[in-house]
Amino acid sequence: MKKGDIVFVGLSGGVDSSVAALRLKRAGYTVVGVFIRVWHPDFITCSEEADRLDAMRTAAALEIPFLTCDAREAYKAQVADEMIREYRAGRTPNPDVLCNKVVKFGVFEDFRKARGAAYIATGHYARTQKNHNDNYELLTAVDKTKDQSYFLSQIDASLLQHVLFPIGDTKKDAIRTEALQAKLPSARRPDSQGICFLGKLDMKEFLSHYIAKEQGDVVDTHGAVIGTHDGALFYTIGQRHGFRVTSKETEAVPLYVVEKDIDGNKLIVDIAQKVSAAGTDYTLIDLNLLAPIVEHTTYDVVTRYHGERSKATVSNLSSKSCHIHLTTAGPTSSLGQTCVLYDGERVLGGGIIESYL
Repeated sequence: MKKGDIVFVGLSGGVDSSVAALRLKRAGYTVVGVFIRVWHPDFITCSEEADRLDAMRTAAALEIPFLTCDAREAYKAQVADEMIREYRAGRTPNPDVLCNKVVKFGVFEDFRKARGAAYIATGHYARTQKNHNDNYELLTAVDKTKDQSYFLSQIDASLLQHVLFPIGDTKKDAIRTEALQAKLPSARRPDSQGICFLGKLDMKEFLSHYIAKEQGDVVDTHGAVIGTHDGALFYTIGQRHGFRVTSKETEAVPLYVVEKDIDGNKLIVDIAQKVSAAGTDYTLIDLNLLAPIVEHTTYDVVTRYHGERSKATVSNLSSKSCHIHLTTAGPTSSLGQTCVLYDGERVLGGGIIESYL
């Protein structure tokens, strides 16, 4: 990469994006800080102005230009509204996967191209590399506890040649230390948590503004009613809180949602999480490939952020869908969740779980 090329860095006000900008400037790139504005519902406390001020302080400390990218319309229509539609249909989407596809590597990428910058950069914990065919590949981060490659599985492969992940080769503790040594304003700022841009919020509370609550039964695996919930649509497989247990025999025992009966508005719970056995098959739609995959070859699959890897083979492969066949047991996931395929450190792509076969 030619030093001096213009890089638009997505500055969130946090320490990770700040160090990303710092490293690029020190490497000789022409760095521009960009704050991305998104839609926020009026019923939650919004920290956007505070975040934007923190991002501006970082840009000032680094003596780089500062711009604002308006992604409010796209975020509302393609992230928030899509998430609500999926929950209403009884599925469980991942809003962070949607946000990266639509906003950070969609609207922000268009913002870059319209202004003639060579690259966009973010503070994601991930890496890219050029392979022997001169194609760029997405890799997991060095810090596996912070790896965010799962969230990047739906971005367009053609963008990888225009994307920089400056902190993906470093452990988080070292990033914090680097920010302190450089006296960046964000050095002591706590890490952000929760949904992409919206922050930490109660998903059921958020959805209840768009989907009416409807009390239903919590039942055990034998069909006995042991409690109540506020609507099966609000819950996901593996969840162990948010519902009420009234049976004295089970009220002190941790219980997990193992199945949802949407039509009957019931949650089926058990003392152990449900496991998909080896031999389980499911269909992926909206398949997005970042690298070629070969049918009947064994890969690793992950169906939730920082979830454990299972072994699987791929069949019925088309441009936008495939079948996944588990060859080892793995956690059961809700329909609508993202399944990501890995070959070691290489991220091959991913899709949305449409159905179990």
